Amino acid sequence: MKIASIVMSLVLASASASAQQRLPVLFIIGDSTVRNSTQGLQGWGDAIGGYFDQTKIKVENRARGGRSSRTFFTEGLWDQIVVELKPGDFVLMQFGHNDGGAVNDDSRARGSLRGTGDETEEIDNLLTKKHEVVHTYGWYMKKFIIDTKARGATPIVLSQIPRNIWKDGKVERVASTYGGWAAEAAKSTGAFFIDLNDFVARQYEIIGPEKVGKEYFLTDHTHTTPLGARLNAESVVFGISRLKNCPLAAFLLNKATSSPSGG
Repeated sequence: MKIASIVMSLVLASASASAQQRLPVLFIIGDSTVRNSTQGLQGWGDAIGGYFDQTKIKVENRARGGRSSRTFFTEGLWDQIVVELKPGDFVLMQFGHNDGGAVNDDSRARGSLRGTGDETEEIDNLLTKKHEVVHTYGWYMKKFIIDTKARGATPIVLSQIPRNIWKDGKVERVASTYGGWAAEAAKSTGAFFIDLNDFVARQYEIIGPEKVGKEYFLTDHTHTTPLGARLNAESVVFGISRLKNCPLAAFLLNKATSSPSGG
């Protein structure tokens, strides 16, 4: 009995030490602009790890290609993260590129309702064959934020990276749609917000459409090359470094505090 007691004490002590040694985790959620394994392409979530001191924080890119704020939630991908969240963790969230799709069809059925309100639409999902209550983009974003804060973690909302679409020498922005709705969701719930869409668009305009189109994108106007991913990652960490009283900034390496180089 004495030996068994000693063994049990050692096991409990080991488990306690392991819990104490757990590093804070930065979870990143989003779509294929954040995580992309296609040859020649890369999402900014895969490029961002090198800007953090990973002896002090663990970076987990849980973004999933093809997902909207709605399907990241309905497929259970968000619930998998919630059960792992601990006080002192962080969640970077960027959605919007896929939220404008069809609300109900038999191919993707991933669109969310427009805006940030409490409107809903009940559907019999043609793809999943399940009854579903579809919410607004802002509702899903606020759900992510509220759940994050409830677990003692810190949410940081990002507007989506811009597409390589130009008009009159300017990159198309989403301030009146998903970018603005992301900002509203963050403000209404007390979350940090980085206007990544506008910041990266301004970097593109400095670089110029010809170089951006040739070096930062490969197959379409949405998904970036590793060079584009690096610019976007640098823009994210620069934004983090400029947030007032954001505890995530303490984990950034010195190279992350400078403005993006643009190549």
